[in-house]
Amino acid sequence: MNSLTLQIRSIGAGVVTLLLAMAIVAFGLLSWTDARAAVEDTRHNLGSSSTVTGANSFSGTAAVCVFCHTPHGGSTSAAVPLWNRTLADPASYTTYATLNSATLEGAEAPVGSVSIACLSCHDGTQAMDTVLNEPGSGIDNPTYSAGVWSGANQTAGQLNVGAITNLTSDLSNDHPIGIQYGGGGITAAAPTAATNDPDFTTPGTTDLNGTTVWWVDSETTPNGTREKTDMLLYTRSVAGIDSGALQPFVECASCHDPHTTNATFLRTSNDGSAVCLACHSK
Repeated sequence: MNSLTLQIRSIGAGVVTLLLAMAIVAFGLLSWTDARAAVEDTRHNLGSSSTVTGANSFSGTAAVCVFCHTPHGGSTSAAVPLWNRTLADPASYTTYATLNSATLEGAEAPVGSVSIACLSCHDGTQAMDTVLNEPGSGIDNPTYSAGVWSGANQTAGQLNVGAITNLTSDLSNDHPIGIQYGGGGITAAAPTAATNDPDFTTPGTTDLNGTTVWWVDSETTPNGTREKTDMLLYTRSVAGIDSGALQPFVECASCHDPHTTNATFLRTSNDGSAVCLACHSK
C-alpha cells in the first residue's frame, strides 16, 4: 500500500469521525431543544418568555430551565439531576398514612425521591424565584434579584393558597406518594412477582444501568416497553420496609411529567380515567 493510499484513507477516516461528531452534537442540540420546547409553552415556564395567558412570569430572566435546574451548584441531596432548589425536611410533611385508612395496604416511606423535588415548588413554602444558583452568575445577579412577578400570583412569586398548584405541606388529602406499588410484594429479587393487592396491574420491569426499574403500561394493549407516557414507578430502598429491599414506589412523577404539554402535566390523557385505570384494575 503506497503512501498516497494511506493519506486518502486517513483523510476519509477523519471525515467520518468529524461527521459522527457533528451528528452527536446535532442530536444533543435537538434533544435540548425538544426538552426546552416541551416546557416553554406551559405554566412551568416561569421566565419572561412565558406566553401562557394568566400564568406566572418573572421579569428577572428569560431562562426557562433555571427555576428547577442549574448546571452548577445544584442540590446534592435531590434525586432529580442538577436540582436548583432547597429541599424541605421529609418530616415536615403530613402524609396520607396519617388518615389511618383501612384500605391503605402498602407501606408509606418518608417523602423523598422525585416527589420532594416537586414539592420544593408545590408545597408553597418558598417563592418560585428562590433558587440555589441564579442565572448568569455564581453570585447574586442584580438583574435577576430585581425581577418582578406578573400573572396569577404577583406577591413574591408565591403560589396561590388553595390552588391545586399549592399542595401545602399537608398531603393527607392527596394521592399517596412514596408508597409501595400495589400494596407491596414486588422486590428486585422477585421483579415479576404479583402485587399483594390483585386489584393492581402487575407492572413491567427491566434492568436500567444495573438497577431494576418498574412501570405500568398506559396503552390499552400493553407494549411491554418503558416509555414517558407510561406510569413510571421509582426504585427505592427504605429501611423498615421489606427489609430495605429495592422495590417500586409511587411518586408524584409516576402520573405527572413536568416536561409535557398535556393538561395538568399528566403523562397521558385521563379521558375515561385512563391514568387511574392503568394501575387500578377496577
